Amino acid sequence: MDRVVKIGLLLAAMLLMQTAGATAGDVLIPRYSITEAPGKPLLIKEPKIPDLSGYTAEAVAAKISYKPAGRALIQPMLKENALDEFIGGQDRFKEWVVRQKQMPVAIFIDRGYMSLTQLARSLPQTALRETAPGVFLARLPIVIRPGATLHIDKSVKELRLSQDGGSFLVNDGKLFITDTKVTAWSEKDNSPAWFKKDDVFRPFLISWGGTETYIVNSTITSFGYTESKSYGVSISQYSPSMAPKMKRKKPTGWLINSQFVDNYFGFYCYEADDVVILRNTYRANIVYGIDPHDRSRRLIIAHNDVFDTHKKHGIILSREVNDSWIIYNRTYNNQLSGIVLDRSSVNNLLAYNETYKNRSDGITLYESGNNLMWRNRAADNDRHGIRVRNSTGVRLYENELMANALTGIYGHIKDLRGSDRDLKEDPYEEKLSLTVVGGKLIGNGSSPIAVFSPTRLELYDLTFLAPQKQDGLAFTGLLGDFQGDLMDILLRRHAAALILPETL
Repeated sequence: MDRVVKIGLLLAAMLLMQTAGATAGDVLIPRYSITEAPGKPLLIKEPKIPDLSGYTAEAVAAKISYKPAGRALIQPMLKENALDEFIGGQDRFKEWVVRQKQMPVAIFIDRGYMSLTQLARSLPQTALRETAPGVFLARLPIVIRPGATLHIDKSVKELRLSQDGGSFLVNDGKLFITDTKVTAWSEKDNSPAWFKKDDVFRPFLISWGGTETYIVNSTITSFGYTESKSYGVSISQYSPSMAPKMKRKKPTGWLINSQFVDNYFGFYCYEADDVVILRNTYRANIVYGIDPHDRSRRLIIAHNDVFDTHKKHGIILSREVNDSWIIYNRTYNNQLSGIVLDRSSVNNLLAYNETYKNRSDGITLYESGNNLMWRNRAADNDRHGIRVRNSTGVRLYENELMANALTGIYGHIKDLRGSDRDLKEDPYEEKLSLTVVGGKLIGNGSSPIAVFSPTRLELYDLTFLAPQKQDGLAFTGLLGDFQGDLMDILLRRHAAALILPETL
């Protein structure tokens, strides 16, 4: 009798939890309702984008101060703040000892302006020499000290930084690379130092806090490897290991009309402000094409072609990269997604981008709320057109999502505990809210839109064409439960649909 009573009580408890919207494991599964959204349609004005007309080669040339003249020195690498990141620890110091076969030294530019040609005339040929008309080979690191300027100009056909000798570029002042080529060079192979393994040294460029870096109408090839701040072309506030701890302005720079090929990271920045990445080509870079990182702000990433990235994404903004414009880019044939916003990167505009034939999503948002996606086109990607995870206040307006292998728009939450993410540094909530207005969803593989467990979902003025399933248009996820009501609100009444969890 007791056993029968216990079974009855258990069944009653399970029925009560189902009625309340919970599973037997006491995990809440909210019930949802769909209604016509009150008030006016969810229309907004076209977002304002920055005026790009001032970012030109002529504007860069106007920034160069040719006086006073600088001077060149060869001095030990030890006890130099700008090199602290690269000589700390036995392994990194050993790298230069082995390559130079002596206590490591570097070329330093002091005080004022020097062109690369002037620099070469000031140094012994064992450090920097002209190997052919206009072609220079540097066999030592080159360091631009605070207050100094190095200009690698069109009189230089190519600057080759020797992989064998351990050369690299450190900007602690101002650096101008205009109308030329800079190549990480293998003397052994008499060719660019093409990527072979992550941990094999290749020359790189790093610009530190307070600096300005300008790369215009130039080609940068085969830079970078996996060591910290040695990724390729990098702009970074001073790293924690550098001494003394110095407070300096955020670094900045313009990269315009240039090509970046076979670099470990095509571009990387850390705590940089107002960087402009405009009209460049990022081709066949290794890990990322463009990778702005921690606490960088007000970036303009516009009119770039980013393609054939070998390992991960074309463009990724990660860890509080905020208040930026990602506009008019084309990202395609990348190993993972075309464009990613990640780890609390907020208040950004993604507009007029084309992302296609990527091996994951066209555009991915991870734990990054309050972003606007406006008139992007994501087509023929191997997963979703646009994917949004654990992000609230995300607005998708007038996007065209076509022929993606899975869904046009995919929204979901995910418990990341147990993942490789440091949740202390990257707190997040398992919440999702989306506003989707206008645009076309055409011929996506499994469903036009699939959304799971939102706190709020608003849909208005959507066009659905060419469903891939034989039985016609079919939604999955939460929208599958409301398909009839959704079609009635959107297509018959021409109103906005609002889907909310019911209050328990």
